[in-house]
Amino acid sequence: MTSRIVPFSRFGFVNAYLVPEDDGITLVDTTIKGAGKKLLAAAEALGAPIVRIALTHAHGDHVGSVDELAAALPGVEVLISERDAPLLTKADMSLRPGEPQDKLRGGYPGIKTAPTATFVAGDRVGSLEVVAAPGHTPGHVAFFDTRDGTLLCGDAYTTLGGVRTTAKPSFPFPLAALSTWSRATELESAKALRALDPQRLAPGHGKIVESPAAAMDAAIAKAS
Repeated sequence: MTSRIVPFSRFGFVNAYLVPEDDGITLVDTTIKGAGKKLLAAAEALGAPIVRIALTHAHGDHVGSVDELAAALPGVEVLISERDAPLLTKADMSLRPGEPQDKLRGGYPGIKTAPTATFVAGDRVGSLEVVAAPGHTPGHVAFFDTRDGTLLCGDAYTTLGGVRTTAKPSFPFPLAALSTWSRATELESAKALRALDPQRLAPGHGKIVESPAAAMDAAIAKAS
């Protein structure tokens, strides 16, 4: 089945995704700062408004244009996991009891827009199922379209130069892995996402990969 998601890329390697819904568009991530007008134009080209912004995690290259979009879209929903919500606004950057006490890595710019609501694993955001995928950040999630098997995996996997997990830096694109908080946790999340047997893998960095099972298995093996 053909995927309904529409990829949006900045500089060829920082991605967001527009997911057409019955009530408008769910935008998954927003890339970097300054992409708001182009994201609005992409939605206009699809003939529908952005009604909700769903964030995989709080790193700056995923939340960079939230403030710009929120200013342009009064009433838009801004959604992120309960765990990454305080990291989004930098209200609380501490680790919680029971979490790996590894250093938070990557850029957390802190945005002005507070989330309108938070979600946890198993919730629905528009047509997408929230899947816990911690490791890259404490509250990192993926979104799974159960209708066509598309997995929007955030930074759990990258596909630049081949499918890779972000549990271990690899070339030609080590940057995402270098921004991973807990590599052991990330590897377990990569395995859990593979167990969903997605029909296509839509990453935060790199092109969409069709029939990714074998490539995901190889990526897990390389990171283990």
